[in-house]
Amino acid sequence: MKVALSLSEGLKRYFGYDGFRPLQREIMEASLAGRDTVVILPTGAGKSLCFQLPALLRDGPTLVVSPLIALMKDQVDALTAAGVAATFLNSSLDGAETRRRREGLAKGTYRLLYAAPERVMAEGFAEDLVRWGVAAVAVDEAHCISQWGHDFRPEYRQLSALRERLRGVPFMALTATATERVRADIAAQLHLASPQVFQASFNRPNLSYHVRPKKKPARQVFEIARAFAGESGIVYAGSRRMAETLAATLAVEGIRALPYHAGLTAELRTAHQEAFLRDEVQVICATVAFGMGINKPDVRYIVHADLPKNIEGYYQETGRAGRDGLPSECVLLYSPGDLVKNLRFFADAEDPEVARVAERQMRQMADFAEADVCRRAALLNHFGEAWTEDNCGGCDVCLQPRERWEATVEAQKLMSCLVRIQRHSGFATGIQHVIEVLAGANTERIRRWGHDQLSTYGIGKDLDRAQWSHLARQLQVRGLIATSEDGRGTVSVTAEGLRALKQRNPIVVTRLSVPPEAQQGSGGSARPRRAGEIPCDEGLFEQLRLLRKSLADTRSVPPYVIFGDITLRHIARTYPADDAALLTLPGVGRKKLEDHGADFLRVVAEWRQTHPAMEFEPLDEPAPPKMVSDQGPRPTALATLEAYRTHGSLAAAAQARAIALSTATQHLVDCIRHGRADDLDPAAFYSEEQAKRMADAAGIHGWERLAPIHEALGGNVPYETLHLCRAFALRTKA
Repeated sequence: MKVALSLSEGLKRYFGYDGFRPLQREIMEASLAGRDTVVILPTGAGKSLCFQLPALLRDGPTLVVSPLIALMKDQVDALTAAGVAATFLNSSLDGAETRRRREGLAKGTYRLLYAAPERVMAEGFAEDLVRWGVAAVAVDEAHCISQWGHDFRPEYRQLSALRERLRGVPFMALTATATERVRADIAAQLHLASPQVFQASFNRPNLSYHVRPKKKPARQVFEIARAFAGESGIVYAGSRRMAETLAATLAVEGIRALPYHAGLTAELRTAHQEAFLRDEVQVICATVAFGMGINKPDVRYIVHADLPKNIEGYYQETGRAGRDGLPSECVLLYSPGDLVKNLRFFADAEDPEVARVAERQMRQMADFAEADVCRRAALLNHFGEAWTEDNCGGCDVCLQPRERWEATVEAQKLMSCLVRIQRHSGFATGIQHVIEVLAGANTERIRRWGHDQLSTYGIGKDLDRAQWSHLARQLQVRGLIATSEDGRGTVSVTAEGLRALKQRNPIVVTRLSVPPEAQQGSGGSARPRRAGEIPCDEGLFEQLRLLRKSLADTRSVPPYVIFGDITLRHIARTYPADDAALLTLPGVGRKKLEDHGADFLRVVAEWRQTHPAMEFEPLDEPAPPKMVSDQGPRPTALATLEAYRTHGSLAAAAQARAIALSTATQHLVDCIRHGRADDLDPAAFYSEEQAKRMADAAGIHGWERLAPIHEALGGNVPYETLHLCRAFALRTKA
């Protein structure tokens, strides 16, 4: 394959960056070498670049299968601004424009083509792709292909047929959220050939996570939006009505906000989304219909005003904040009533199996909200990743440690009251009724059911109702009490709770406390410097934002297509005076320098005429995000190692575990690298002659990159073998 530039040259020339993010180069090299790949990178880690940059080095265009029209236009606008020839084909185009773009594809004008799965699978389109010489296929939001994913879309299932028509063309499947089961399903459904799997850490260090008791959601959302005045935010609501209510409330309070949900016309949804992307409104109040693939990098906060349906969805929705790496905040307003309301909905579902899975996922989400452990650790643990730090420094639990107290007596009172109510009446009640009994309330229900005659009536007056409710949630997380599965919201003591009640086991919980107001939102002066912060001349930064908005409006593109916030902050801390200085800053490529450099240099020069230059401490070199592989072999890798030891061959181990051979290879490589497979003999995987050839090639090219070694060996040694040889070689050196 003849290439005009290297990956590094293309990265700087078109995208304005000097270095790659973790795994990006390895992913691109594997794809350029013709390998199928599965890429799991968190939102903001640079997934799109993994297929956009290699497209510039290929002889034919790259097809990008994308689920949403807005996402296609968004990415094509950004690529065009960077000097990359890209286009899309979808229903938003009229016949004349569609024909013009198809003619351009036939002439080889474009390097990237975006299309929805429905368009890709339309009759005759596969033949067009062959005629246009498509050289690679990228399937974005690939979790949509899996029925085990949180956003399954049946139309994605048809894409496997495309593989049959484009034999020899490498496929790349990309997603930000995928459990191991979903990853395997993606590879199987797309018919990927021994795909190489790349998975980075799910940790987003620049995001902080906060769970707050839900009291008056409209006021709480307003207070958060006010704390982030002038910044972009997304508020997720559980219903269309709630989205409308929150948007109207913010608008009345002077915050530019619009709703977004499936009840609006397609034209209105598009208009509201465009207004948000172009910074004409600050806040979108939306149902989960909004956000997939939205490429707006400067969303500074996400609020969930209602309980998300599952942790995968919550993770992906919060991941839409801080895509540019700058500090951003995620706030979940939680009330146990949200769980009860949703459980009632599931109870009425037509498909019992679907309802059961949905209920389990919802309960996991509620457990996350009610737990008193590090939010970051809980999220990463859900995806099979360990968090080894004592304090993440970026969640409400770690930033505001809560007082712990021994609540054995109080827990005994609450569980005893539950037991006595059920024995007396023959039925269970909701937790709020139990709390009313403990408080000695004189309600009609208590009198009618005779619960004022119970020995536990009024024994809980020493705590207020909010504290009792908090204690009940803590006991539920610990499995001592449980909500009924019939959706009625009644509560009973579990078998474990009865044992704790009988044995009087000590119970230590966190005390209910309200975080100090100064530490809520970005307005807290006591907040330590957060991951990704770039101090700069804030006055100049605002002037640069105004210029960016003006240039964007002139070109009818979102402001971040001109320059992202990171670039503006670097300009506002270094005060560049010429093209050479501006070109050294992140995000400034040659095309953008040519188009916009003079305007931004002019604003800097004008600012300096009346304002002295400020001085800033050097930015700390960002520590590379922890990779899953850096934390030792994952349990799944160790399981593959044991299967290999049992069955005696890698192929048999892969078959026994129902995983791809390439995945099994990566598992063994992981174990070898971390010293967990010292008993393995390299001779079981390759011959002495192969070992010598690989070592000789590595002596010339080094082990850092495998593509040059693969090419030096004439492409005759599989990448799996190269990975194993490198793992053994580095283990030996260690």
